[in-house]
Amino acid sequence: MIQLKRVYEATDSHDGRRFLVERLWPRGIRKESLVMEGWLKDVAPSDALRQWFGHEPAKWEEFRQRYVAELEQDPAAWESLLDAARRGTVTLLYSSYDQAHNNALALKIFLEERLEG
Repeated sequence: MIQLKRVYEATDSHDGRRFLVERLWPRGIRKESLVMEGWLKDVAPSDALRQWFGHEPAKWEEFRQRYVAELEQDPAAWESLLDAARRGTVTLLYSSYDQAHNNALALKIFLEERLEG
């Protein structure tokens, strides 16, 4: 199972293995205070794609397509997440305010499609 959570939300027992999936460290969070198993910068969108998207909902579908193309070029960046999700709950941590248009959601959809076969 793959779930999403903003880094600003409290940790709970149902989170399973927690991974930060952002290229940049979230503002206002001290590194030692964020409970997580790893910071997976390489699974995040490239700087160019992230800047192009700018969290503009009108660009969401195009962003997802471009992000999937990047992910398909680097399976080593996300295969460990897929393996972890096959074994239990994985929580993808993100910092975006927009819960409906962010890279963690796009990554979750991408991984779930691969889990389903």
